[in-house]
Amino acid sequence: MKPGDRVKITTDEEINGILIKYDELVTLKLDSGYNLVIKKDKIKNIKTVEKGKENKIKKEKVKENKKLPTISILHTGGTIASKVDYSTGAVSSRFEPEELISMFPELNEIANLNSRLIGNMWSQDMRFSDYNKIAKEIEKEVKKNVDGIIVTQGTDTLHYTSAALAFILENISVPVIVVGSQRSSDRGSSDAGLNLINAAYFIANSDFKDIGVCMHNSSSDDYCAILPATNIRKMHTSRRDAFKAINDEQYALVNFKEEKIENFNQNYNKNKRKLSLKLINEKIKVGILRQCTNMYAEDFLYFKNHDGLVIESTGLGNLPVSGEGESNKILKALESMKNIIVLSPQTIFGRLNLNVYENARKQQEIGILGDNNSMTTETTFIKLAWLFSNHKKETRNLILKNLRGELKERTEFEEEFV
Repeated sequence: MKPGDRVKITTDEEINGILIKYDELVTLKLDSGYNLVIKKDKIKNIKTVEKGKENKIKKEKVKENKKLPTISILHTGGTIASKVDYSTGAVSSRFEPEELISMFPELNEIANLNSRLIGNMWSQDMRFSDYNKIAKEIEKEVKKNVDGIIVTQGTDTLHYTSAALAFILENISVPVIVVGSQRSSDRGSSDAGLNLINAAYFIANSDFKDIGVCMHNSSSDDYCAILPATNIRKMHTSRRDAFKAINDEQYALVNFKEEKIENFNQNYNKNKRKLSLKLINEKIKVGILRQCTNMYAEDFLYFKNHDGLVIESTGLGNLPVSGEGESNKILKALESMKNIIVLSPQTIFGRLNLNVYENARKQQEIGILGDNNSMTTETTFIKLAWLFSNHKKETRNLILKNLRGELKERTEFEEEFV
């Protein structure tokens, strides 16, 4: 039996549906439209009732319109370019320009498309090597003189990728927009199409020549936000407007249906520059440690052989080093570590100040960095690895210097997530 076949499964009851996946977990598309997952060892019998038919998308040759800009879409997998056959429940990815236009015909009115898969990269499994690969593929498109580039990716670590590209793609001179989707294509509430089309519309109708992210701005299917690459965070597991600007303002709101771009923040590059790649050394080891109560010195010493460590600290940057006993052991452990340690805020908004409390001043005396840091933990992590790779001797001096808009002189934008 194959995905798309109608099957009858017997467990403690009889279940009919369309087979989507058959391994240790068997997935069925029920007639109600919902998916059901059954452990294989719970199945007493499975029988094919009717063979499925292959779902084919009709591809029509797309003519180039010389009046429109050319946009390259680089896919790293994910759901944004998936097509569902509701009669079979099968989901298949479509990456060719003709296939994308058949799914999202609005794109044909916005730009000429180049579109290709550059690798199946599960968002949660991504490594520095993946960021380097994406950057190299972007460089290839820049050399083709395209007018803009869209990178599609799963949302779990999308904000790591956008930050990595912001540092790696030094002097980028074409718009690069990272796009994801929170809802899979087998749901009527999928945000894939709107995010992709609005990203293309923004590239085609703005002076933006930098790196950003395009995701839903609200739960409605109207505006998408263009967000700064280094100052965003995923704030919800499933909402379509999960991504928000942190200590910063979104660049713009885009509604291609109404042909509207509402600008909020034009602090981005608008000029032609010469791109150079500053890749991340794939052997660099940087850790992230979230501070909590009841910690032990060994929790910190675990990272002693890493090149660097980002500690997500409480409050204004307070580590558990104030008292006697284990607190004193932690202080001595941190002092003994020879790697670079940088604090980031555990809170969502705001910045650190290591000059308020005595313990934080003590932390600075033993070489811990982080005073005035407003970067997210994710951006601090990426920036530290990038600095080790490209400016090793200057890492301590540059980690808290603004290089890509990641650090602000003042913290003004503190929007409550609703």
